[in-house]
Amino acid sequence: MAEDWQQGGFGLYLHWPFCEAKCPYCDFNSHVARQIDQDRWCAAYLSEIDRYAALAPDRVLNTIFFGGGTPSLMAPETVAAILDRIRQHWPMANDPEITLEANPGSVEGGRFRAFAQAGITRVSMGIQALNDRDLRRLGRIHSVSEARQAFDIARENFTRVSFDLIYARQDQSLSDWASELRDALSMAADHLSLYQLTIESGTAFGDRYAAGRLRGLPEDDTAAEMYEVTQDICEAAGLPAYEVSNHARPGAESRHNLIYWRYGDYIGIGPGAHGRLTRDGRKYATEALRAPGKWLGSVEHRQASETWDILSGPDQAVEYLLMGLRITDGIDPARVASLGGKPLDEGAIKHLKSIGMIETHGHRLRATRAGRAVLNAVIRDLLPD
Repeated sequence: MAEDWQQGGFGLYLHWPFCEAKCPYCDFNSHVARQIDQDRWCAAYLSEIDRYAALAPDRVLNTIFFGGGTPSLMAPETVAAILDRIRQHWPMANDPEITLEANPGSVEGGRFRAFAQAGITRVSMGIQALNDRDLRRLGRIHSVSEARQAFDIARENFTRVSFDLIYARQDQSLSDWASELRDALSMAADHLSLYQLTIESGTAFGDRYAAGRLRGLPEDDTAAEMYEVTQDICEAAGLPAYEVSNHARPGAESRHNLIYWRYGDYIGIGPGAHGRLTRDGRKYATEALRAPGKWLGSVEHRQASETWDILSGPDQAVEYLLMGLRITDGIDPARVASLGGKPLDEGAIKHLKSIGMIETHGHRLRATRAGRAVLNAVIRDLLPD
């Protein structure tokens, strides 16, 4: 009998924790290091791949994702060795998606050709803005010209290229964002990740905001209008939203991220990496040690490099709900009931339908466009007390 995770698929995430510079808005597990021993780090990743392969054998691997940090700073030889080891352990799906995140400052033709030869099939670029002033404000170390050149290089080497932009930036008007988004779409990307700037505690922006020194952020109503304009412009260009912040031409969706949103299983390797892995009928949440030095030392000394926490059925139902309502496909209420042991509240569903926040499509329950704009509130109403 098929296990629940098979409804979402199986992927592998590898976290490279190093960047050339730390962006002031970033709360990811990324670090600046003067020197990186690529051979040592490669050996650690290979060791972890061997260990996890013994824990989750005989599965077809659908996707691999190199995230960070800035994985395009990895030596292409390291990427090639990792992918070779992965293929030794797991059979790959036909036409597997193997993604590498890149920042424009780390892009050059020879390096990208080497990544393609190693097996990378898709690149996701952190461009973030098409305005030099705002790039500087965001702490980015590339210019718009360099970003465009990097995108062209990526297009020459990979059939699938995505890039990220941040909106609701300081002193950005609605018309500014609409113009920038149309400019981005003219670059012929088949996938765009479009995120509203959020101010996270523990970041440089968070500290500035708390001190009253982060001025010019749009009002909430303006940011909401930016979200709506984003939907209109992308839909008109043939890249509708398939997830709250992600837009793609049909067939160009991020298959790896869909494993998360469809609540499949995925292994997380590298400092701070998270995973969800089903073993012997139980689903576990894994989280690796965050500090790069501690993680590396633990792996080298064959010590535990991550925690394993059993997820109860109700916990899994909540996670599936939280992830699945982000995508336009929505969720299967019967799966929620199977995982959690009880169905969703019909009264809450009826109320949310009546105010246009959710809808049913066949056996699926999904948030409407209006519902996705206030998804946290929708999920709160659906969650059990």
